[in-house]
Amino acid sequence: MTRVLLLLPTATYRAADFIDAARELGVEVVVASEERPILADTMGDRAVVVTLDDPSAGAAAIEELDARHGIDAVVAVDDQGVLVAAHAGEVLGFPHNPPDAAARTRDKAAMRLALEAGEVPQPRFAIFEDPDDVPSIGFPCVVKPSRLSASRGVIRANDADEARAAARRASDIAAGGTLLVEEYVPGDELALEGLLRDGELEVLAMFDKPDALEGPYFEETIYVTPARFDDATARDIERVVTDAATALGLREGPIHAEVRVHDHRVWVLEVAARSIGGLCARALRFGAGISLEEVILRHALGRDLGDLARESTASGVMMLPIPRAGRLSAVNGQDDARAVPGIVGLEITIPIGREVQPLPDGDRYLGFLFARADTPDEVESALRAAHAALDVAIT
Repeated sequence: MTRVLLLLPTATYRAADFIDAARELGVEVVVASEERPILADTMGDRAVVVTLDDPSAGAAAIEELDARHGIDAVVAVDDQGVLVAAHAGEVLGFPHNPPDAAARTRDKAAMRLALEAGEVPQPRFAIFEDPDDVPSIGFPCVVKPSRLSASRGVIRANDADEARAAARRASDIAAGGTLLVEEYVPGDELALEGLLRDGELEVLAMFDKPDALEGPYFEETIYVTPARFDDATARDIERVVTDAATALGLREGPIHAEVRVHDHRVWVLEVAARSIGGLCARALRFGAGISLEEVILRHALGRDLGDLARESTASGVMMLPIPRAGRLSAVNGQDDARAVPGIVGLEITIPIGREVQPLPDGDRYLGFLFARADTPDEVESALRAAHAALDVAIT
């Protein structure tokens, strides 16, 4: 039987969706994680421990597993697994990203340097270590840790004092390490979801983000597709993201790119060697209704991808923000939110009673809202109305 190894960090949201996709394909799943794997109680010997912070050791463990049981593909679900997947792909001969290319997507400083060498449009930047000595690149600027993701530690600063304060806070959040200061680029922020096959990019979807991401923190909320901009801008985004993937050395598998459009020019903010995070992939359906997870598994296994055209209806997702730090005591109004026309799903992903913390310190959202409608505007309106119906109680 065909067998796929899923690298699932213990904190991931996405285990169930990938396992459901594998079931649809008739594929046996082995779950690997850095601790006692999630779903271990139900999966028995198909749940194994694989080191995710040591790519060579992780790949060696996967090679041993392949020798015992046979593995047909290795798929990294989140950022933490992309390096191990790249190393394992190289060892086992699967289509894969070169390990050094995958490493660049996990280190924002290395990414910026590679994009600079490839002459890809991006914000001006400087790399530094001492949070009390922030290089001057002008204001406003954005300070961020080099090795965190999901907007953690990303802070806008409007003058030198704010920049130093932001650098100290970012350093504390990241527990030290390399920092970046980048030019703040105004404009509309958009996301591209794509699939690389032998270095060729196929665009799966583009999202616009209607909420202004102007700082001081950059907590993302609403994604809507199809994105509301003209065809010429879409072509520019595709071209620039293709150039970025080439500059980074990426060759195979999903990518998620974040860009800004300002003065009719596309600026690359980030490129990740994985698909869209959290539960956001549930906003996407392709061909005859297959999920993004199924597309990714089909590609990894070398199967026919069929029709990759996104469904014709508009769709979107809202990552529910955490309003303040404390203990989550209730999320009221859920039935009212689900009753909003166009809303097709609501998932609260933090258990009641759990301590919560907003960005830039926190690393999770409260949950996810999903909508489908005839137009992007209707999707956005539904998400906002459903969010307004929720009453989040934090003590």
